[in-house]
Parts: sequence; structure tokens; C-alpha cells
Amino acid sequence: MAIKADFHLHSYFSGDSTAPMEQMIQKGIALGLSQMCFTEHVDYDFPVTGLDPEGKFECNVDSYLYELIGLREKYKDQIKILFGLELGLQPHLARRHAILAKSYDFDFIIGSSHICNGRDPYYPPFYEGRTEEAAYREYFESIIENIKKFKNFDVYGHLDYVVRYGPNMDADYTYEKYRDLLDEILNLLIAEEKGIEINTGGVKRGLKDLHPCKEIVKRYRELGGEIITIGSDSHSPETITAHFERAASVLTECGFKYYTTFEKRLPEFHRI
Repeated sequence: MAIKADFHLHSYFSGDSTAPMEQMIQKGIALGLSQMCFTEHVDYDFPVTGLDPEGKFECNVDSYLYELIGLREKYKDQIKILFGLELGLQPHLARRHAILAKSYDFDFIIGSSHICNGRDPYYPPFYEGRTEEAAYREYFESIIENIKKFKNFDVYGHLDYVVRYGPNMDADYTYEKYRDLLDEILNLLIAEEKGIEINTGGVKRGLKDLHPCKEIVKRYRELGGEIITIGSDSHSPETITAHFERAASVLTECGFKYYTTFEKRLPEFHRI
């Protein structure tokens, strides 16, 4: 396996996972990983529904760090365990996120868009009464606003996450259709020396491509982007490193010779 680090992982410290952290680590070791970074969810002001009670995606960071430190020591001779976070960005939360990001010595922070203008693209009402393109455009416009409001993250996660849940998913989705917005996003990230991730988690949901699609990865490289992490977005041991071979192939096709990991918020580059 060309990629030896999975930098998007969730354990039972995230509200949508029941996987013990130790089981995740043991699976990573068995797969031959050299590094794993847990990126537990912190999504403040997540809309409350019957499936998503208040606070569901607000990780107890103290408890999370306490367990991670113990397991990091236990497995230190077998694998490097990194302390990360996935922040669900919304413009009005910028100050709250800034305080959290400075309150702990994180190795890595993903900025992600799970909520768009107070609504969750996971649910059908986000798309009702308008075209799929209009919904996707609103989502990408919200990413632009997030990047302008908040800077203390390292990579933007699953940049086209919205296509996981659209009525036609990514069947009619292309980079060219949204080029104006996507180029603005990529240029903003590059100007702020932020990266993107290749997130392989959407494939299991039936997407034809990874997150983001290959054309976006290629464009990021063309514009001068260099920082790119690889993450399975796994919430259980069974899907750790899923589709990493495909991710390595996409990186190579798009002109990358390296992938990125982070420690103490500093990027490190590894040859594919």
C-alpha cells in the first residue's frame, strides 16, 4: 500500500460512531499503517432532529485526549497516533472555533461543511423546491464564506460532501459546472496555505468518484496547491484505508508525487 497514513478517522468519541478507539488502532496496525490521526467531530449548533439530538456531534475533547494519550503510549512501538479534530464550520461559530483550536495541542484540524446556512444537506428538504444545481451552488458558496471567516484549520474536508446526498448524487456533477465557485475556493485555500483532503468515504455510498472529484484535485495542483491528506472517513475498523489504492492513483494522475501528514500542526510530505 503506497499510502501509510489515514488522516480522517472517527471513534466512539464522535456521535455517529460506536467504534472503540483501541479497536481502530489495532486494525490500523494490522493494515500496515505507520500513522493514524483521529479527527473526532465537533459540530456546534447542529440542527436538532429525532436522529440528531442536541449535542450529538460535540466531542468531549478532554475525555478523548485522555484515552488517546494512553493508547498512544501503549502502541508507540507499532504506530504513531495523532490528535486531530474535524470542525463543522459555520460562519457565526468562527470565534468559538478559534478558542477551541487554541485550547489544546492538536496535531491536525480538518475544517468541514456539514451544515449549510443552518440546514443539513443529509436530509431531503435541503434539495426540495429547487434544482440540484442550485442546492450544490449554495453549499459551495457557504464554503467560501467559511474560509473567509475562519482560518485555523489545516485542510478542508470532503470539499464536495454535498454530492453524497443530492437527489442524483454525483451522476450529473462535474467540476466544470461549478468551476467559478470551486476555483474561488481553491484559490482562497492556497492563498491561506491550507490544503485539501482526498476523502474515500463517499464511494461506499455509491459515488462514482472520491471526495473531491478527480478534476478538483487536478485543478488544485494546477493552481499551485501542494498540501493534500488522505482519509477514509472511517467510523468503524472495517473501512479504515478503504479505496486508498484508488486515492494513490488519483494523486499520481493529478501530478502529485507526495501526500501529506501533520504533526503539531506542521505538514510533512511522504512520497507515494
